[in-house]
Amino acid sequence: MTTPTNDDEPQIRKLLTTGLGGYGHEVLAAANATEALALAAQRRPDAVVLDVNLGQGTDGLELCRRLREWSTVPIIMLSVRDDEGIKVKALDAGADDYLSKPFGMEELRARIGAVVRRAVAEPGATLDSTLHFGALTIDLANRRVWVDGDEVHFTPQEYAILRLLATHPGKIITHRAILSAVWGPEYAEMTHYVRIYVNQIRKKLRENPPANVRYILNEPGIGYRFVDN
Repeated sequence: MTTPTNDDEPQIRKLLTTGLGGYGHEVLAAANATEALALAAQRRPDAVVLDVNLGQGTDGLELCRRLREWSTVPIIMLSVRDDEGIKVKALDAGADDYLSKPFGMEELRARIGAVVRRAVAEPGATLDSTLHFGALTIDLANRRVWVDGDEVHFTPQEYAILRLLATHPGKIITHRAILSAVWGPEYAEMTHYVRIYVNQIRKKLRENPPANVRYILNEPGIGYRFVDN
């Protein structure tokens, strides 16, 4: 597995190269955004580990957006900041995951493995796809949903949110991304819309937290994550 790393500190790049290499990854290190883009285009990596702060020039968020213009490669963002605002910006820029410094190499290895597995297994929402999550079945071709064998009816907006989350299991989908996809970019700041609709979806999915029946998890201040029961 090839894993380009891009970090503003040479010692961190060396640590990542050595640490991830010890797990069997082929690591391609880049000192700046220009090098990172060239490596990503030439070598087509399995994942990218990218620091938010790249020093002078293009920052990590802009580099992430530029990669997303032509690539679906899984991207993990790193930063010394742990506030919700920067996490939301990173995910909205196209990152698949976010890890705050300091972190353990074992955690980074596990997160790289998780985003790569999701990228390989993601259904791609083809028109003849049927998704199965425990008692939940979603027929994407015919826009039909069953829970425990009973068909459940959703409004167009409810179904659009459910489909967006269910076709990206395990990935955090931000409030802004949901609003833009379902209602349009002009609604991107109206997060109360999402909360209301997600609550309605949960009721229809018969979520039961005490019995560990949960499909949609909150990521406070950021968005939601769909999980398989």
